[in-house]
Amino acid sequence: MSSKRTSATSQKRVKSSKAERLRLRKEEEERKQREEEEARLLAEQLEAARLEKERLEKEEIQRLEAKQLEHRDEELGEHRLLIDEKLGTAARWKRDLRARAKWDRYMLCDGSPDPTIRQEINTFMSLWSEETNEDFQSVINKSNLVLSLIEELEFLLHDTPAEDLPESDAAQYAQTVLQLQSLLHRKFDDATEHLLKNAAALSDIDTGNMQKVTKNKNVKLCIWANLNKNPRFKGYNFEQEGISFDLPKPLALSNIAVHILHTIYDHMSCQSETFLPHIKEAEENKAAETIELQSGAEEWKPAEEEKENLELGNVAAMEDEVKSEGRKSAISFMSPREDAENGIEPQEKNATEADQTAESQPGDTTEGQPPLPVLSLPTPDNILEDDVVDLRQFSSLGGVYYFDVLVLPPQCKQVNGWSMVQLMEGGLQKQPYPQESLLSNSLGLSLHEKDMEGLSSPPVGISITVPNYVIFFEEPHVARWDPESKNWKTDVIMSRSYTTEQRQLSFKMDAFHTFTLIQEAYLNMPYESWELKPSGMNEVSLTVSSAFIDIHIEIKDDQCRLAEVSSTDGDLSALLGKWMTPLCLKAAMKRVGLNFFPVEDSAKYVIVNKKSEQAEITAYQEMALLSPSFAFGWSKWNHNCGHEQIIVKVRECRDSSNNDDWSLYLLSTQRIQRLKISESDDTFSEDLYDGSEFHSTLYHMIKDYSSSDAIDRLKHSHHLFVDCVYQLLSMTRVLTYS
Repeated sequence: MSSKRTSATSQKRVKSSKAERLRLRKEEEERKQREEEEARLLAEQLEAARLEKERLEKEEIQRLEAKQLEHRDEELGEHRLLIDEKLGTAARWKRDLRARAKWDRYMLCDGSPDPTIRQEINTFMSLWSEETNEDFQSVINKSNLVLSLIEELEFLLHDTPAEDLPESDAAQYAQTVLQLQSLLHRKFDDATEHLLKNAAALSDIDTGNMQKVTKNKNVKLCIWANLNKNPRFKGYNFEQEGISFDLPKPLALSNIAVHILHTIYDHMSCQSETFLPHIKEAEENKAAETIELQSGAEEWKPAEEEKENLELGNVAAMEDEVKSEGRKSAISFMSPREDAENGIEPQEKNATEADQTAESQPGDTTEGQPPLPVLSLPTPDNILEDDVVDLRQFSSLGGVYYFDVLVLPPQCKQVNGWSMVQLMEGGLQKQPYPQESLLSNSLGLSLHEKDMEGLSSPPVGISITVPNYVIFFEEPHVARWDPESKNWKTDVIMSRSYTTEQRQLSFKMDAFHTFTLIQEAYLNMPYESWELKPSGMNEVSLTVSSAFIDIHIEIKDDQCRLAEVSSTDGDLSALLGKWMTPLCLKAAMKRVGLNFFPVEDSAKYVIVNKKSEQAEITAYQEMALLSPSFAFGWSKWNHNCGHEQIIVKVRECRDSSNNDDWSLYLLSTQRIQRLKISESDDTFSEDLYDGSEFHSTLYHMIKDYSSSDAIDRLKHSHHLFVDCVYQLLSMTRVLTYS
């Protein structure tokens, strides 16, 4: 009986435990159902709240867009008046200034020819060509005048808008530049020949050879004549000039002279086919961009007054570097290859050619994440030979060294008080090198067998002190001129060594070649940051930071200057602190190796966040107008917005203002808005700043948050100052190349 009771009890316990589990499972399921229902209800409430928030935000956006559209014509009209008052007035003033300068040049009676008048300049060149037996010092003195005439013509070609310079005049100026360059080089050769005819009379007592240096600020001639013909002669060092050469052994007994002409200017690079931009591809890219931008709604187009204002940038980077259609045809009176060979400079492009961008209708807001930035990657126009220097990517610095070995002409002799010299046809002759027969033909002398090793034509060694007025951020490279292909090449440069402390560069070449020093043009691009800051009435400063160097440019009235450079191994005393026009500053900085000025095809060599050209030009105009009272700076978010959008940080400059009190503004062709995000946020958003509205211009947008004193300073700023700021911003293109 006891075992039966135990079994029944066990069964009862099992049934009780099973029922408990069923009960607990049921309670758990009911709890889950309740939680799921609560979660569903909460999700529905959140979704409803989100939809309601989006509805309210959309209604608010539509309200703001409608309000902007209502005041759009009024704001654009006021903006056009500001543009005309500042930039338009400056454009008209510069047009009048060019007219006065032309008249003043015509009335100038200083004995120099007017290079723009064909008869005068042709007479000058003809008379100088007929002069003979000029000594080298006379020629280099006259070269100053010739170089000034070339500079005058090149300035006219770059500074004058295409509509103000007829095609025929542009072609004439370009042709005159080529003729003056050719004549100058020919006169240097003639003067060198005249000098070498008197080499014996100028020989050095100690060495028996002639070594002579003649120079001025633009040209330096170092010449050595082999009069002694010492077989053990190794080379000569022009110590004071920082130039030395090693004479190959086969030439030690030859009747030769070593000629090193250093010019601080470069009349060779412009002959290269890589010097000019590839216009065809640039036009195709621009046409494709225009088609893309016109796919949207019709945008607001500037009135005639505004179009005139865009002409102001003719000395700015985009206008300075890209040729307009009229100017292109004027300069291209020869074939493209002939143009390059004759050194024709690329001309400006009028900003009125800027592509038209689309304007969205109210309510066309962007959904979801912001568009990815449009990056332009470096892609070459065509495939060049490995040893050809692409002058769109590299720059020639420090001038050109014409390194030649010349046949020593018959020497002038004194006979009964008469100077007699044998005249040779063909003028100055270059000695062929390498040439296997040099040693065996040298004066008919017998040679030892050990001297026959000279028949292998050893390379030519040369050492120079790199000019201290140019900056090299890396070790300078050497390129030699190939007269056949008319390109700079690096194919026969060997044994190159560079001492940074002494700036001493040594290398060897297979023969005597004209050479130059080259550096990559875009080492300082893209910029790491930039800031435009007012510093007084009609005064601002532009600071640009790059990977290698920081520069500080000051703008005052209608001129600017390079005020400070963070660090450099060169001597920039001739440039620092000198006031000049933006165009002259650009040329001077590029000449010393400070290239902070992109050209129209720079995006092939620099990774940039490409922006609509029209949006960029408009932004620079706005920044120039507001620069008397507001500081502008680089924003990291500029890379997060689209092709037609630009983001800058702005703050009003007051005596008591906080330097970190920046606001972010999004600029587009559709509208201007203040952003809620700050520079320190982690994610990008186009959300509006609380309580802000849309405006059609940055000027009206900033007025909502500005003091009356700031707006008053804008109205009293000088139009030439505003134009100067606009030019410098357009040249540096800080919004795209940062």
